[in-house]
Amino acid sequence: MSGWRLAIRHGPQVEHQAFDDLGAAIAELERRAEEIRNEGPLEEISALRPYEPSRRVHARLELSSGRLFRGPEAGVDVMGNGALVPYVGLIRKRELMPQGDQSPFDAVREALQR
Repeated sequence: MSGWRLAIRHGPQVEHQAFDDLGAAIAELERRAEEIRNEGPLEEISALRPYEPSRRVHARLELSSGRLFRGPEAGVDVMGNGALVPYVGLIRKRELMPQGDQSPFDAVREALQR
């Protein structure tokens, strides 16, 4: 079993990748998030009420340990306006706040190394 699993939920598509090394998994997480951001912003939609792009999730990228029993889990939401929102946990998500010059990807790495 590999060390890390990356799940990419982008629209109706779900893709899974496996990595032996956290550094490689974070690098792919960052590459794919930037690729999705480069698609441009989402449109505002109305479903009972209006949802502006900043309130819509364009894609969710989740990293988890490849362990049989759940280990650390964290990821990044790419919002419809291109903002990156790092978080820790999958069931009880908690937004991470990057410190200083830390990127959202650095915050995810730090959360997974604890």
